[in-house]
Amino acid sequence: MTKKTYNIIDLFCGCGGLSKGFEKAGYRTLLGVDIEQSALNTFEKNHECAVGLNLDLAASDSFNKIDNVVNGRNIDVIIGGPPCQGFSLTGPRNFEDKRNKLYLAMIESVRRYQPQAFLIENVPGMANLYKGAVKDEIIKRFTEMGYNVNCKIVCAADYGVPQIRKRLVFVGLKQSPVKYEFPTPILEEKDYITCKQAIGDLPSLVDELGTEVASYSSEPQTAFQKQMRGDCNVLYNHVAVNHKDFVKQVIAQVPDGGNYKDLPEGVGTSRNFHMAWTRYASNKPSRTIDTGHRNNFHYKWNRCPTVRESARLQSFPDDFVFTGNKTQQNRQVGNAVPVLLAYALAKQILKYLK
Repeated sequence: MTKKTYNIIDLFCGCGGLSKGFEKAGYRTLLGVDIEQSALNTFEKNHECAVGLNLDLAASDSFNKIDNVVNGRNIDVIIGGPPCQGFSLTGPRNFEDKRNKLYLAMIESVRRYQPQAFLIENVPGMANLYKGAVKDEIIKRFTEMGYNVNCKIVCAADYGVPQIRKRLVFVGLKQSPVKYEFPTPILEEKDYITCKQAIGDLPSLVDELGTEVASYSSEPQTAFQKQMRGDCNVLYNHVAVNHKDFVKQVIAQVPDGGNYKDLPEGVGTSRNFHMAWTRYASNKPSRTIDTGHRNNFHYKWNRCPTVRESARLQSFPDDFVFTGNKTQQNRQVGNAVPVLLAYALAKQILKYLK
């Protein structure tokens, strides 16, 4: 017997970290939908058989366009991370408010294509929004469509990602007598992958800015680095920010794992908010990767992380190439679901598919 390959569509896909994790678990991505073209360009470059569709899912004709790409093929799993900002303003009683249309589009996609399973990821704060009423309403709506839904806040570091990143994940199983059981963590906190273990093999760029396509300067030093390199022998997206001298001088005075509180009095006062002048700690996972990276610095070198370093901390393999300008690339990395977290969730879903 040939092994079945399950089809997925990725809504609000960004550059495709979530679907890349699913592909690593053996799924086939048919389609990625997003409204940001620069992210879709990266998505299509790294998802060989998938179509990237630039689409506003709040528009009334959006599903006609998705239908044209799906073209009658079976959709086994729908995945995505719809934004939830609308709920912060409208509350659970105004679920149909136009500001919640993107979340409603996710629900409509499941109703329309009736996948065996769906996965939605979002910020952890959504779990307690309006004392959990929004979360409960989402579960109620999918339950009414015949899905057995479970949700949980998961930490990416538990699944081999060198980053403390927590996400709220909903998984629904169609007509299932049992709820989805979230995968058991593969690492305890004492064994988390550290920043040094994740990016310590990448060139320092002390005397140069680097280029979008370059070469490794050393052999991988850890199992994680070997895993990220795979068969890749080209180093992509490893380009340093050209900091001004005074910025480098301030960074140089911040110790490994330190921040603005460790600076001498009067130094670095141009940035005095909570996370200013923060160096990654070499012996810990990184904090949550954001979309700017201008206030987080390499644990050793006096510069911001490169796109490739941030991608490593998001567990993107080194052959995943980010396109667009530097701002667009950083936004793509920061908005993504860590690949190894997605892989763990996807692999567990396989146990429930027919």
